[in-house]
Amino acid sequence: MQLTPDQQTELRDKAASAEPVLEVNALKTYFFTRSGAVKAVDGVSFALKRGETLAIVGESGCGKSVTALSLMRLIPDPPGRIVGGSISLDGVDILALNDAEMRAMRGRDISMIFQEPMTSLNPVMTIGRQLGEVLRLHQTLSKSELQKKIVALLSLVRIPEAAQRARQYPHQLSGGMRQRVMIAIALACNPKVLIADEPTTALDVTVQAQILELIVDLQKKLGTAVILITHDLGLVAQTAQRVIVMYAGRKVEEAAVGALFAAPQHQYTRGLMASLPRLGLLRGETAATNRLQEIPGMVPPLTNLPPGCAFAPRCPRADERCRVESPPYEEKVAGHWAACWHPGASNGRGHD
Repeated sequence: MQLTPDQQTELRDKAASAEPVLEVNALKTYFFTRSGAVKAVDGVSFALKRGETLAIVGESGCGKSVTALSLMRLIPDPPGRIVGGSISLDGVDILALNDAEMRAMRGRDISMIFQEPMTSLNPVMTIGRQLGEVLRLHQTLSKSELQKKIVALLSLVRIPEAAQRARQYPHQLSGGMRQRVMIAIALACNPKVLIADEPTTALDVTVQAQILELIVDLQKKLGTAVILITHDLGLVAQTAQRVIVMYAGRKVEEAAVGALFAAPQHQYTRGLMASLPRLGLLRGETAATNRLQEIPGMVPPLTNLPPGCAFAPRCPRADERCRVESPPYEEKVAGHWAACWHPGASNGRGHD
């Protein structure tokens, strides 16, 4: 589903006038291993407004999913631990809650759609029972009310024959159906914040479009703020109002979606955009100027980041300053922040 320009403008205006529901400040999540401390999330800050969709993008290993798990307080300890920063959900300090208080908040006020529904759903429990667990934990319902709510939620996410599906097991449903069940579980208690971690992974293109349309429609109905975690910039352009780009555990750029696509300021963001397939390639053109680009090299190990800018070893515009001095994260143009010594782009489609 692609939002029309009018729909995008309407959502941006609503988000701009809304108060933040989630505020993250200098979040640090490390994994302590024999090789040293893996700084999976290193000083990430952002705010999420009510009704807004914020996308977090970057390559695998950049810290997107660990950021999401940190917000949910689901980091396995050991070896992981949130070592610094703060997370405030509607004025409540999440990191100050004890385990029982966090369990009460998780699913009720903040929920998450995980990457792979087949491994997230319990294979020996029916769909209805798994959905009912969330409702029983956070709401007081009679048996008949619970069954009605289960069927209503499955219908809400457009699962046909909802009453029958509630009696089935995960293996009896298609991948798209299982993902819809995960969305129903995440939205069961109408949370203030919904984290969608790669919600269309392993789904075919048609089902991907249906899942995205469903998330956008439910957001409009319920007014939920959404964090969309993805490496798919096409998804970002279709659904989000604001985007954060992460690299090597840090936030390197943040802007409104339109501004980011029009003029990315960080060279890593430019590299991501240059790697997108273009219309000429899809038409079968073979000119060297239309060759699909790639970002050379690999993400550096998070236990041994290079001095200066972490992206410098892969950046075509890196100079000696980039290699020895870390760039400050600052506002390059109005409302557009980046950490880069050589900001700016002519068209967002490649390198200079």
